[in-house]
Amino acid sequence: MKRVVGIVAGTAVLVAVIVSADGMAVASGARGAPAAPAAVAWGPCPQVSGKPAQAGLECATVRVPLDYREPLGHSIKVAINRIKAKTSRDADHLGTLLVNPGGPGASGRNLTSYVARNLPGDLRDRYDIVGFDPRGVGASEPAMRCVDPGAYYKAPRPDAVPRGRAEERVLLSRAASYANACGNRWAWLLPHLTTENSARDMDAIRAALGEQKISYFGYSYGTYLGAVYATLFPQRVKRLVLDSVVDPTAVWYEANLRQNAAFERRHRLFLGWVAEHNSVYTLGSTTKQTSFAYYAMRDRLRDRPAGGIVGPSELDDTFTIAGYSDKLWPAFAAAWSDYVRKGEVKGLVDLYDKHGKVEAADENSYAVYLGVQCRDARWPRDWDRWRADMTRSHRSAPFLTWPNAWYNAPCAFWHVRGGEPVEVHGSPKLPPILILQSRDDAATPYRGALTVHRLFPRSRLVVEQGGNHGVSLGGNQCVDGHLAAYLSDGSLPARDAGCRALPEPSASARMAAKPPERHDLLSALGLLGLLGAG
Repeated sequence: MKRVVGIVAGTAVLVAVIVSADGMAVASGARGAPAAPAAVAWGPCPQVSGKPAQAGLECATVRVPLDYREPLGHSIKVAINRIKAKTSRDADHLGTLLVNPGGPGASGRNLTSYVARNLPGDLRDRYDIVGFDPRGVGASEPAMRCVDPGAYYKAPRPDAVPRGRAEERVLLSRAASYANACGNRWAWLLPHLTTENSARDMDAIRAALGEQKISYFGYSYGTYLGAVYATLFPQRVKRLVLDSVVDPTAVWYEANLRQNAAFERRHRLFLGWVAEHNSVYTLGSTTKQTSFAYYAMRDRLRDRPAGGIVGPSELDDTFTIAGYSDKLWPAFAAAWSDYVRKGEVKGLVDLYDKHGKVEAADENSYAVYLGVQCRDARWPRDWDRWRADMTRSHRSAPFLTWPNAWYNAPCAFWHVRGGEPVEVHGSPKLPPILILQSRDDAATPYRGALTVHRLFPRSRLVVEQGGNHGVSLGGNQCVDGHLAAYLSDGSLPARDAGCRALPEPSASARMAAKPPERHDLLSALGLLGLLGAG
């Protein structure tokens, strides 16, 4: 049986790239004569915001079928970029390393340069590092956008924690209107925005690059994408690194309920850290006191938004970022303290502008996030089910439950119903894989790494003690040592391993002081703007 994995359009003959039963890439021309897949045509990258592209960065596009069941039908473009290896195609060259930062909806092309700069040892010189914008994202065509972010997200928005049914109806109306806007604009695209199709796009990229096998390095949602790819195309995987792991058995409604509890734990760790440094921030000397101070600030912002902009929903969006990295805690605590103790709003407004404000690129990410998650799997269509689940979750996890619910609520009204997710599993054809995870990760809880470790019996799990999201290439030499060994020659630790957490951030660090590598990693993962699944 043949499985379609890609399509490229030539100038004269439309050529479908397919994978035969033995997994080899072949091509079938419109006249039935065999033809070689069209090679990627690399060229200069366009300027961004008037700035020239980084030296050595090349860009291209790959045509893929909108619907893999109709390989000769409508096609779309997936944008890719590359930093080429310095070694020639000899024994030192390790092939292509495809990278993805997560989301769904994040731009993989923004991760390429970061990975190239931070790969340990000589790996940067030995891999062609290729990033891609998944279908619908960024420079891929079409790029999905549903609303004008300036109007839809105009701050301050309604409080995400409703006080009664009237406020709930306002929020529910916003969710339905967003779903309707996406459905009205993108009815032809929505059925085909799935993780499975993005995984097939990855194999089309592989074929267009002329590679028999590729290596893959994914963070967060990128781990789910990588696990699906490994399930569908195990014979095409050379190396597979999954960092901060999504549980493939819980996509997606259940995963968000689990996130609520995980972010609550992280938020309380942050509140505890602020209490430990009460001499600096004077917000309380116990977690109970700092918690009271935080929610008192949130209540006050409901009636008096900071700078007329930062209300409780904007505060939620902004402080959720603190759950991704300890290194950001000093900046967030300082802004909070300045507001409470000095009445200064500038710190909160600056944090919102940097971490919470929605720009056009963020709205594109959100639209694709919903497009993929709402389509990947089934969601409750009965709002009474949502209300009951969120009310129960809010009792124990008030920090994120309702903001997370409204972030995903358009799935209750999505024009295309969710399907059946790919059943992720290992295969004898798949090489050993490396799983990296932090113990207290909020966005992708530890349980997901254990599940994937079980589903892929030939995997090894390396656990960083701490709560950072994205543990490799963020400054932990222990983690990066395991990564380097694996990417170099496939070496894995003899058994599952642990690494110490990075040092605790200094409470004296202020916003003006740029946090080290962790800040750059969050930016590369698309986590300094609108949040996705991870």
